[in-house]
Formats: sequence, C-alpha cells, structure tokens
Amino acid sequence: MLSQFQLDFGFPVPGARPLGDRWRLEWRGAALMGILNVTPDSFSDGGRHATLPAALQHAHALLEAGARFIDVGGESTRPGAQPVAVEQELERVVPVVRALAAEGRAVISVDTLKPEVADAALTAGAHLINDVSGLRNPAMLEVCARHAAPAVIMHMRGEPRTMQHNPHYDDVVAEVHGYLEAQARVALEAGLPSVMLDPGIGFGKTVAHNLSLLRALNDLTARGYPVLLGASRKRLIEVLAGVPEPARRDPGSLALHLWGVQAGVALLRVHDVAGHAQALRVWAALEEDSWEKSAW
Repeated sequence: MLSQFQLDFGFPVPGARPLGDRWRLEWRGAALMGILNVTPDSFSDGGRHATLPAALQHAHALLEAGARFIDVGGESTRPGAQPVAVEQELERVVPVVRALAAEGRAVISVDTLKPEVADAALTAGAHLINDVSGLRNPAMLEVCARHAAPAVIMHMRGEPRTMQHNPHYDDVVAEVHGYLEAQARVALEAGLPSVMLDPGIGFGKTVAHNLSLLRALNDLTARGYPVLLGASRKRLIEVLAGVPEPARRDPGSLALHLWGVQAGVALLRVHDVAGHAQALRVWAALEEDSWEKSAW
C-alpha cells in the first residue's frame, strides 16, 4: 500500500486543510517537486528560465506534468559554485514567487541558504524553505519560525564552493542521519510547524558515500519525518552509467528515485516531472489492486 505523508504549515496552503491553528497538507505516495532554477549557471538548465516569463512558463509546464511543489532557486549550489549577493538572489526569486503565489496553484518552495532571501520569499507568498545548509544559521531558524513555515533540512558537508574537496566521514550514514534528526529536533523546538529531511545526495559526498546513503534510506524514513530525495541528473549517474550530459541522465534519475520510493520517501525533487509522474502512476498500479478492479 502507498504510504501516507503530511506537512504542517502555519498559514493556508493550496490543497491543505485547516487543523486547529495549522494547515495540513496530506498526500499518498511520493509527490513531485519540480525544479525551477532562475539562475544563469545551474548545472543542468542554467539560463533557460532566467526571465520572469520563461520561469512562469516552465512552472506551468511542471504543474501540468504533475508537480505538486515548485522549488524556486536563485543561486546555483552545484559543486564549485560561487556565492551570489543577497540583492541579486532577491531580484531573481521574489518576482517569480509573487507571481506563482497570486495564481494559487502550487506549493511554493524556495531553495536558499540566506535568511534574508527566505524572509522576503515567505513575505511574497512562498510556503516552504529548502535550506541546503541544513538550518545551520540560527537566523534561518528564526525566519522560518516567525513565518510559521516548514523547512527542508538538507545535509551538506562544507559549502557548495568547497564541498567536494575530499569529503571524509568515519560513518557517513550515522553522521548524516544523526545530524538530520538532531536538526529536526532543534527546528521543532524553535517553533517550526514541521520539517522534512534530505540526505543531500552529491553535497559533500563521494560516490561511495552517496550509494551508502541511498542504500540506508529505509533507516532515514523510519525516523518519523517525511524525507525528500533529490538525485535528479546528478554526477553520481555519470559515474555509474557513463552519461556526461546532465540532460541525458533522466533514466538514471528515475532509477535512483524509484529506489527511494521503495524505501518510503515522501517527495522527489526532479527536473523531468512528466517522466517521473508516469513512472509513479505505474508504480502505484503495482502497489495497489484498485486499477485492475476498475480497468476491465
């Protein structure tokens, strides 16, 4: 049977239902988060959606293809990426968030590690903060708590510019999972309504580290928090399957993400929403017999 998932917010969210002083978004089976990079230098689609019309057109296509969440990012976090000034990231992100919020169709996530950007994005109508730095900055905790916004807590060793410089762990699974669980407790105690956990595939990890974390997803999903998995088009697939062009790594992305679905992940952050939606529909038919009963 498909697993049930939920995420609580302190304000109305498209598709959520009121529950006391909170709003609860519920879904069955893994949901899809479509990637909307409004950057010139993201590793897969940099520059393609850098204007507001192009960004909205792509967001609409992601929603039509089956995305429930749209993750707006104004700063590349690929390995070796240079930091972007707060003002520049705000100029990229806030108009897109404001326009999407006015439409009221998507649950809007903002991929940022800057508290100033998170604050402005939530004020503009975003619903969720996706922090690749794992809420290490106390100011980010304060912003999310003040807005009563949930956050994705991702594990990253170091920072994007240096994270792939010889990353080392004594026990990568224990260290990453322990960090995520500890940060989840800190976030909830700080007043966030809910959190999601992300093991951070490709963020300060070798291929061996990534494979160990993927094989241990059952342990992470069993800890009581919804888990996000984002392996879409990452270099891990190039190493495993010999595909240097990021745009040609969607089959490998599907393989990694379906492995995550089997382990109970709640949300998949993907470039190819249409392909993943098709795969998940087939997966759901295999998991449950309702399709067979109604189809013949």
